[in-house]
Amino acid sequence: MTLTDKGKSGFFSRHRWLAISLGAVLAVILLASFNSMRDEVIPVRTATVERSSIRSVISTNGKIEPARNFEAHAPINTTVRHLFVKEGDRVRKGQLLLQLDDADVRSQAARAQAQLKGAQAEVQAVQHGGSQEEVLTLQTQIVKARTDRDAAQRSLEAFRRLQQKGAASVGEVKEAESVLQRAQADLDLLEHKQKERYSRPDVEHVEAQKSEAQAAFSAAEDILRKSNIVAPFDGVVYVLPVKQGGYVQAGDLLLQVADLSKVLVRAYVDEPDVGRLTRGQKTEVTWDATPGRIWDGLVGTLPSTVKLRGTRNVGETTVVLDNHDFMLLPSTNVSVTIIIAQHDSVLTIPREALHQDDSKPYVYQIVDERLHRRDVGVASSNLTKVEVSDGLTDKDLVALSSTSSMKPLRDGSPVKVEK
Repeated sequence: MTLTDKGKSGFFSRHRWLAISLGAVLAVILLASFNSMRDEVIPVRTATVERSSIRSVISTNGKIEPARNFEAHAPINTTVRHLFVKEGDRVRKGQLLLQLDDADVRSQAARAQAQLKGAQAEVQAVQHGGSQEEVLTLQTQIVKARTDRDAAQRSLEAFRRLQQKGAASVGEVKEAESVLQRAQADLDLLEHKQKERYSRPDVEHVEAQKSEAQAAFSAAEDILRKSNIVAPFDGVVYVLPVKQGGYVQAGDLLLQVADLSKVLVRAYVDEPDVGRLTRGQKTEVTWDATPGRIWDGLVGTLPSTVKLRGTRNVGETTVVLDNHDFMLLPSTNVSVTIIIAQHDSVLTIPREALHQDDSKPYVYQIVDERLHRRDVGVASSNLTKVEVSDGLTDKDLVALSSTSSMKPLRDGSPVKVEK
C-alpha cells in the first residue's frame, strides 16, 4: 500500500460518521423536496358532469342549385327579335319570354310543308294505282277493252257457226280468233296495270321521299317552336345573357328559368366520412349572408363515386330544401351539417376533460380538493363534448387543465379551482 492510499484510507476512517451524516441530511432534503412538490397545489379549470344532448355530425360545404331548372338555347344562327322579361322576373307557366327572328325558318317550313303534301299525294297515288284522273281513265279503258273482247268473242262464235254451214272460210275464222286474242291481251294488260301499276322500287322511292319531306317539315316546326320561348312552369328568370337585337349562334344559351320555391344543395363529403352517410339523415344548412338562419332538410342521394375537388377527395350528396321565401340563390356557397346521430339527456363532459393512455379513457375527478383518476366509458363524441356511459355520475366535478404550465395534472395532487 502506497503512502497516498494510506492517507486516503485514514481520512475516510476518521470522517466516516461525518459522510454518513451528510448523506442522511441530503436524503431528508430530497424527500422533503419531493413531498413538497407532490403536495403543491395545482390551479385548475373545471367542469361539471351534466345531462345534455350530444350530436355526432359531418360538417362540410355545399353549393345551391335549382331543384327544377329550364334552359333555352338558340336553335340556329339568328338575332333576338323580342325580349319580354329581364333577369330576376317571376314568370308564369306558358308566358312568352323571348322571340327569335324566324322569318327564314318560316319560309323553310312552308317549303317543307309543300314538299310533304306532294310526297303524300304521290304515296296515295301509288297505293291506289295512280291519281284520281289516272284511275278513272284506266277504268274507262278497261271497260272499253272488255267490251271489245266480248265483241270479238261473239264474232268468233258467229264465224264458227257459219263455217259449219259452209258460209265462212277457214281464213275468216282464224282472223276472228286473232282479233279475240288481241282484245284479250289488251284487257289483261290493263287489268294488270290496275293491280300492280307501280313496282316495289317505285313504291319504296315515293315512301322515302315522303319520309324525307316529313323529317324536313318536323325539323322546321321544331326550330319554330324553339324560336318562341315560353315558360314551362312558374319560376324566376335567373340567367339572361342576351339582349334584344343581339346576334346569337346555334347552341348559345338564351335564358334559364328555375322554380326556386325548392332548391337542391350539392354537399361535398370528404372520403373518410362517405361511409357514414345514409338516406334520410337530418341536415342543417346555413349561409353567411343570413346569420342565425338555418334551413332543415334530409339527405336525398348518396355518392356514387369519389372524385377530386380541389385538394379534396369527396363524394357528392344532395339535399332538397324548402325555399318559399326565395332567400337561397343558385350558385350560393353554403355550410352543411349532416347529423349522423343525436342522443338526448345523457351524461356529458367537455372533450378537453378526457384523457387517453394505452389502457382506456380516463378523467381527473376532483374529490375533497384533490385529483383522482377515474376510468370512464365513452359512448359517442364530437368536437366539443363526450358522452360518458360509465365511471361518473351527474354533478361530478372534473378537471379540464392546469392553468400553470409548470404544474401538470397528477393523480392525488391537491388543486385550487380557478374561476
